[in-house]
Amino acid sequence: MRLILAFLLCFLPSALWAGSVTVFAAASLKTVLEQVAQDWQAHTGHSVTLSFAGSSALARQIAAGAPADIYISANPGWMDHLAANGLIRNDSRIDLLGNRLVLIGHDIAPLPGLSAATDLRGLLSGGPLAMALVQAVPAGIYGKSALASLGLWAGIEGQVAQTDNVRAALALVALGEAPLGITYLTDALADPRVQIVASFPAHSHPPIIYPAALTADSTAPEAQALLDYLQGPAAQARFRQAGFTLPDAP
Repeated sequence: MRLILAFLLCFLPSALWAGSVTVFAAASLKTVLEQVAQDWQAHTGHSVTLSFAGSSALARQIAAGAPADIYISANPGWMDHLAANGLIRNDSRIDLLGNRLVLIGHDIAPLPGLSAATDLRGLLSGGPLAMALVQAVPAGIYGKSALASLGLWAGIEGQVAQTDNVRAALALVALGEAPLGITYLTDALADPRVQIVASFPAHSHPPIIYPAALTADSTAPEAQALLDYLQGPAAQARFRQAGFTLPDAP
């Protein structure tokens, strides 16, 4: 019997011993994280289940007991919320990525920049400005902060069409249902149906940071290995190609 067991351990396909990791990630990571997950699966044989939504919705799901191994938020606030409730492993937390905020359009010519003099209401021509939820979803929070900083929020507040996540705001513009929207640079680059009208000045909003961490309830032994892989050269090359920025080396 021992000889048979030893034979099976040596020669059975490694896929039979593969583990699985569940990742809850901000919607803006969808395109690139699907590519990175495929790379990791091919490299290790372990499977990855990806769940994308607004960072706020994912944080609430984890707080309600949803089975996630890794959480990647599009802002530190929702990660802080889980940390304060003991729902992540603080020693695993990292700042994984950064991003930029842009104004996107559907058949609207690029602007030289954005300032208090920008006629955003005129550019909308009575149509909506697509944004993620401005009180909950990071892209919406950053967007409102940027508009308020530039003195533009009060003039267009009544025309904002809020969506559950940044990819939904992107879709409204891509489909022509909104003439303008606010997304991350990486979202704009992922959809050829939209154009970047202008970039928001970096000083107009807090730095866009994507923290990642293991959840407190994770039991997947491969989760830390995947988190490490996300910080490695292969994954970082994917992130750079998609338009993300990387944190400064310590």
